[in-house]
Amino acid sequence: MSVLSDKTILECIKRGDIVISPLDEDDVQPASVDLHFDNKVLVFSNSLRPYIDVRDSLEDLTEVVQIDENTPFILHPGEFVLGSTSEHIELPAHLVARLEGKSSLGRLGLVIHSTAGFVDPGWKGHLTLELSNLSNLPITLFHGMKIGQISFLELTTPATRLYGSKELGSKYQGQSDPTPSKYYENYSGRQ
Repeated sequence: MSVLSDKTILECIKRGDIVISPLDEDDVQPASVDLHFDNKVLVFSNSLRPYIDVRDSLEDLTEVVQIDENTPFILHPGEFVLGSTSEHIELPAHLVARLEGKSSLGRLGLVIHSTAGFVDPGWKGHLTLELSNLSNLPITLFHGMKIGQISFLELTTPATRLYGSKELGSKYQGQSDPTPSKYYENYSGRQ
């Protein structure tokens, strides 16, 4: 696999192989594209359940908080929330992507994905961010701020079963808002 350069990323965008919408070409870095924080955050309500059962839907465990242009969301030390990119992303069959944090934010203790930084070929939608504050102080998150970066890698051959295909049962295709875990769907008869 090889990582796409800025020149190749822009060529892929112009051909329609990669979709990033909206896109400001100033966000294209040498081997990645900066992504921005959207205005909705899913906050976990710890008072509703004594624990998380991975076999159960978690729809009632989170609450949407909408932030405006000027008021930040405050992420407290040790807190975990779900956010989303402002950008809609689409990938073709021959590319995968990696979502990474911005190093300047990482140096403040902000982690933007705990485990899910891999974006499969065929993906379409906004990326859900798994935000954690590892520092000892609260961190402000503003709508529209640069929150992470996405890089693209070329596969040895195009994938034959794309994310979103019926046989894969992809759970998050087309999401536009931060989306809670749907892991419970892996358990038959428990939906």
